[in-house]
Amino acid sequence: MNSIFRDPTSAGGLDLSKYINKASLGAKLRRFLWGLVQSSLFRWSPKRAFAWRRFLLTMFGAKLESSSYFYPTTVIWDPARLQVGEHTAIGPGVEVYSVDRIEIGSHCTVSMQAFLCTGSHDISDPQMELTHAPIVIENGTWVCARAFIGPGVRLGEGSVVAACSVVSKDVDPWTVVAGNPALVKKQRRVKPSDS
Repeated sequence: MNSIFRDPTSAGGLDLSKYINKASLGAKLRRFLWGLVQSSLFRWSPKRAFAWRRFLLTMFGAKLESSSYFYPTTVIWDPARLQVGEHTAIGPGVEVYSVDRIEIGSHCTVSMQAFLCTGSHDISDPQMELTHAPIVIENGTWVCARAFIGPGVRLGEGSVVAACSVVSKDVDPWTVVAGNPALVKKQRRVKPSDS
């Protein structure tokens, strides 16, 4: 047998057989029920049925403005930890891993297949204890396609995270970041409105 499958104690003291999920029974039950709803009533709803999906999310504890938009392929781990402002769109295939609180302001766009991840693991713990921290996305921010936003990150007002970027630190307001790890590329300037 290949050596990677031998004695687990040779893994530097790691023992994931002792890992304990510390979520309450109520939280586990809520997520189980949400999983059923998300994989059926939410996932298979018509693309333009935004009000219906908002209704389902609020039934499971999400705090949403009536002009927020979720697409049917958006995946949300726990709606009870999600708050979204007005005129904000969460695009197709976005993963919202809300182990902790995720607050998204108004006039934001989270583009397709972006990943908002509030959870991680303590790699120094023998059972790799779950760790988590909130994500805050301030008003007017754009998280572009396939970007990854990590635990504890705050995206400042008007900031832009370029496609496929990995953000593990706060982003200043009106700043454009790109890359892995995401680095500042320039300041964002919005042209005056014609109206």
